[in-house]
Amino acid sequence: MATPADMREENLRQDDHMSKTLTDKSGATVKVELEIGSPIGSYTVSLDDGSTVGRADFVDPPGPGHERIFFHTEVDEDFGGRGLAGLLVREALDDSIRRKLTVVPLCPVFARHLEGHGSEFTARGGVFRRPTPADFALVTRAARGGA
Repeated sequence: MATPADMREENLRQDDHMSKTLTDKSGATVKVELEIGSPIGSYTVSLDDGSTVGRADFVDPPGPGHERIFFHTEVDEDFGGRGLAGLLVREALDDSIRRKLTVVPLCPVFARHLEGHGSEFTARGGVFRRPTPADFALVTRAARGGA
């Protein structure tokens, strides 16, 4: 019989190589991909030539919960105005719904998006909660190379 931790690991492993081709505001084709890492993973956005121009970093806390803490989003300033940060946020949130993960928005970009569109996110099956001091501590440890 699978334990909750086993089920969580399977849930996170399923389709770890998520990749979606989209069109940005300029009409250019970009690719958003999931990169599962330990302890930090990312959703990245890249151009047709394969160069990564943006990322949304997260930590999946250990234990039985099904959460993803988004703590940093950035897009290369040379590509500002093309809506790439919005594409990253929307794709990460869609993927979180698919994986049945609770989103914890430490990142101001995610927090602002959920502030304005949280009811739409939850209506589509998404779940999010406010960050706690323990979430900040976990991200700090992960950034220092620990989990």
